[in-house]
Amino acid sequence: GSRLLVPAARLDEALAAAKAAAEQVVVGNPTGNVAMGPVVSKDQFETVQSYIQIGLDEGATLVAGGPGRPEGLDKGYYVKPTVFLADNSMRIAREEIFGPVLAVIPYDSVDDAVSIANDSSFGLGGYVNGEDVELANAVARRLRTGHIRVNGAFDITAPFGGYKRSGNGREWGVHGFAEYLEIKAVIGGVLEAA
Repeated sequence: GSRLLVPAARLDEALAAAKAAAEQVVVGNPTGNVAMGPVVSKDQFETVQSYIQIGLDEGATLVAGGPGRPEGLDKGYYVKPTVFLADNSMRIAREEIFGPVLAVIPYDSVDDAVSIANDSSFGLGGYVNGEDVELANAVARRLRTGHIRVNGAFDITAPFGGYKRSGNGREWGVHGFAEYLEIKAVIGGVLEAA
């Protein structure tokens, strides 16, 4: 998830928690005792760095992280876990970054949250958390996203894949096998009874 929608009344609490979480992530060589290694390539590193700069240029508030590599990592494609306070009109909230960049966006009501979540050209995955499981499930049903986890639930047999510009098709579970099957349709050729 690259967007974290939080109730406006709890925004300060959420920003403090996101900042603390980002600052606790140990970044470094993945063969060591770290939580996050480098991004996959130089191109992806440059893409993520450009999005961090775009966030700053568009007026998002930097909460944690920022441009450049983490301290002590002068080589490699390491990115600082970065958190912004943003609104949903900003590119960092509207595009798939595929890097450790989080846009925290406040909402006023559940309907507002659903509207913000669905106001995207993408829909790969989503997460809904809340003590009211019935409400969380109702919100999950309203989201235009291909894979949704409610309160952290995970099932490797559930199909995974996106909606909209996040792709078509599914991985995992029974639906994932369809990628490897070829279907033949035979029309006509029915023999009449003699």
